[in-house]
Amino acid sequence: MKLNFTRYSFLSFVMIFLFTILSGYGQKTKKIFGKQVSAKIINPKDIYIRCATVEYEKMIQEKNPNRLSDAQFESWINPLINKFKLLRTNSEIGGIITIPVVVHVVYSGQAIGIAPNITDEQVESQITVLNEDYRKMAGTNGDNSNPIGADIQIQFELAKQDPNGNPTNGIDRVSLCQDSWSLDEIEATVKPLSSWDPTQYINMWSVKFSDNTLLGYAQFPNSSNLPGIDSLNGNANTDGVVSNYTAFGSVDYDNGSFLLNPIYNLGRTMTHEIGHFLGLRHIWGDGTGDEATNSPDCVATDYCADTPQVGWEHYECGDFDTCPNELGVDMPENYMDYSPDSCMNIFTVNQKERITTVMNNSPRRKELKTSIKNTAIPLFANDAEVKLEASCATPICGLYPNQALQKVILYNRGTSNLTSATLLYSVNNGSNITYSWSGNLATNKATILDITLNAISNGTITVKVDKTNGVVDQRLSNNSVTGNFVIPPFPVNYNFTNYVFRLQQDFWGSEITWNLKDNSGTIVDSGGPYEDQINLPSIITKNWTLATNKCYTFTINDSAGDGICCGEGGDGFYDIKPLDGTVFVASGSSFTTQEIKVFTNYSLDKNSFTNSKEVFMYPNPVNDILNIKIPNYIGLPNEFTIYNSLGQIVNQKQILFEPDLSINTSTLKSGFYFINLIKEGAQKTMPFIKR
Repeated sequence: MKLNFTRYSFLSFVMIFLFTILSGYGQKTKKIFGKQVSAKIINPKDIYIRCATVEYEKMIQEKNPNRLSDAQFESWINPLINKFKLLRTNSEIGGIITIPVVVHVVYSGQAIGIAPNITDEQVESQITVLNEDYRKMAGTNGDNSNPIGADIQIQFELAKQDPNGNPTNGIDRVSLCQDSWSLDEIEATVKPLSSWDPTQYINMWSVKFSDNTLLGYAQFPNSSNLPGIDSLNGNANTDGVVSNYTAFGSVDYDNGSFLLNPIYNLGRTMTHEIGHFLGLRHIWGDGTGDEATNSPDCVATDYCADTPQVGWEHYECGDFDTCPNELGVDMPENYMDYSPDSCMNIFTVNQKERITTVMNNSPRRKELKTSIKNTAIPLFANDAEVKLEASCATPICGLYPNQALQKVILYNRGTSNLTSATLLYSVNNGSNITYSWSGNLATNKATILDITLNAISNGTITVKVDKTNGVVDQRLSNNSVTGNFVIPPFPVNYNFTNYVFRLQQDFWGSEITWNLKDNSGTIVDSGGPYEDQINLPSIITKNWTLATNKCYTFTINDSAGDGICCGEGGDGFYDIKPLDGTVFVASGSSFTTQEIKVFTNYSLDKNSFTNSKEVFMYPNPVNDILNIKIPNYIGLPNEFTIYNSLGQIVNQKQILFEPDLSINTSTLKSGFYFINLIKEGAQKTMPFIKR
């Protein structure tokens, strides 16, 4: 391909491989990265949006004006490629390179195998595909008979050592308090929180994008030793490759647990993005060619002489010659085109030269060649590891007041199956509480445990492995973890049954979905996605009659990650009110990808007090002070009575103030007791143990 610069400068350290479905709106404009894009970039054949590299570059250029230009990067790499061609020896290449990989599976509290918390097997299938493609492996989809088809001599292996030197399977599960993520949020939050040393691992992220039609993107490599240019330009803690969880892995290896896109399901999204990570550009050179107007750009280049001159990107397989006056025909089978997974199967010799040059010279890439994080360390028979999921501040149906749900990930890092584990956990440096687990975990498998914490306020929790398979755990360096927990605010109670929900969409109705669930998880009502509009549509009004004595969760989503308020999309909003409109139960407009509002509508009859799960006591067992917690909407009971196991009254008191609910039990003997609360003729009895 001719080495001429494109009109659009390729300045990126991050490349995008982005497609977006516009249901019924193939010729309309849409927002990408919060801004409208021209209808010109929409593929007229299948209503997918073309790669958003230019739009993404505009955004990141605003944030980092020191990013290298296309010309600066190429002036650095081209002499090095020429040097490599002259010294093309095995010692210069370094032979076959094996790169350790860590895959950060980002989710929001789901069980393993529930979207987007993909299974180990789905992750492993992606690594298999990368090796098939980068090694041109015979008998696989990555093989080809093209005379310029190259074995890149790079292979990938899930890490066997984590950054602390403990055993790992290279799959790092990262639970964060958000269901989906925009690109800005991934760069600012997800990557910095989870990244492992990028000189020792390729960091890959499997995430749920806010725009569920986005497939993936990667950070382009740095150059170095350019006068006046920061050699470290390009953040280390964002370096790596990101994929939608539905495009991570291959259906060819599906064991029935995979969560894959029905179209992009052979793992070639990551093959493409790793190509960018290793320095390759799109095969058509990111020029101005437009198939819709039959105007090819036969000047733009990918800087690889053995790839043909291509007039525009391809979204389908087949025989094409978009630049008939140039040598060769198009190569939609190249991994750096946009063609379907099923027809991708080639890297060329010149693409290999470019990758090898980057691996020998680019900061962080060249260090990966010497990483030994894929080397196994000695394992013990009985070795359990614990990690904490993030504790989230969103109100949750089902928790009592002053309770937090802490999720703990329990891994088996031993060679024997893990069938039992005894954990000790403490809240705010208090006394240890025992948590026992039994099951059956093979080596490197994990399960997620739920621990309910009782505490007056937010604080810290420490979890330690005490026993593994009935014996003392054999590795101390990975069996203790400390983190912060948050007590979610208790939902506000409204003593109504009839409500009105209103939704004013902005222009981008296709981005909006919502639902209302009760505390059993049943969807009471839902809506969206809607149609995009040129003007603000009419307000949607829904009347709800809700069953009493339940907790309700309202969730609204915006797939573009910019809410429904303000700006070029018009002014949208939503609200929930009782039928008489006296109060706002929930309202909003300005949010990113999602907003959740939780409320209850408990009545104050006798049954609601007797059966209420929101009335509880702690700690239990108790040493001295027993605390009774009752939500404000129920109010104080009239009195309490404590009985021993023989039914004898040992304490009784009228309740006049909140402090009366802190009961001193120090005079009670050790044993089993009941406390009976009375409120306006209704009774609630709860057992407790005095130590």
